[in-house]
Amino acid sequence: MTILALEIGPEGFAAVRVDNDVEVEDIRRVPIPSGAAWATCRDLLREVAQDEEVTAVGIGSSGPIDMKAGVVAPAEIPEWRTGFALVDAVQKTFPVAAVQLALDGVCLGLAERNYGATNDVMDALSVTVSQRISAGVMVGGFVVVGRTGNAGHLGHVLVPGFDDLCECGGRGCLEAVASGGSILRWANGQGWGGSSIEAVVQAAQSGDEIVGAALNRAGTALGRAIASVAPLLDIDLVVIGGSVAKAGPALWKPLTAAVATHARLGFLTGLRVIPSNLDGIGVLTGASVLALMADQGATNPVEP
Repeated sequence: MTILALEIGPEGFAAVRVDNDVEVEDIRRVPIPSGAAWATCRDLLREVAQDEEVTAVGIGSSGPIDMKAGVVAPAEIPEWRTGFALVDAVQKTFPVAAVQLALDGVCLGLAERNYGATNDVMDALSVTVSQRISAGVMVGGFVVVGRTGNAGHLGHVLVPGFDDLCECGGRGCLEAVASGGSILRWANGQGWGGSSIEAVVQAAQSGDEIVGAALNRAGTALGRAIASVAPLLDIDLVVIGGSVAKAGPALWKPLTAAVATHARLGFLTGLRVIPSNLDGIGVLTGASVLALMADQGATNPVEP
């Protein structure tokens, strides 16, 4: 019997066989294709399953999603933007499997709670900053799912002082300033010539001034968003991961300065903001938690 975890990310699909944890070297990844997205995803799952009977699949997907209907509508996959019944498709591929879907931010929260930095706290925010920005919200030991399964869309919190146009159609969203894609676009608009988030990180570490300015904006926006959310949730820990989080002081210095400037209420005095130790596999790790719980018959994927 085999248990699988699947990540539908903004840059590609990732899948792994689940034991009690996720081994990085065993993860299979494929980029998002220009067409036939489900066929590509199905083939990846079958490859990882290796013709064995699959009893459970946990799925972490970028949003929006409809958790109850099992539908995903990630913006990065054009043929799925109006909604694709992913859970039904996976169920047809593995007929005896229990299939559980959650937002990528929820999966991140599950991963940090079970294997990461939030396992000894009750109220926390787990954030991933990469091509998109998502978060897992944990209150009272529960990872919050929300009415439709979309709780954790931190990337669409409005940030004071910024008016950048977001892909959602709004202005001033955190994602429009601090996501990897937005950082890249802003830096390119100022004359920088890089083409990837990895190049942003490398340029930041070598002291590039344009990239430094882009990350200063991003860090400031991220810190202001955290300072806005922290009193609403009464959290005492924020964990930040993702490819952009590796940019070092160019991001973290303005981030922590903005938190210190704006999170001034007395009950936020002990608020900590720290890097994740999950090394970029938080969503897939959380999907493995979903899969293990589904295999054990759990109907609520966020029970503590």
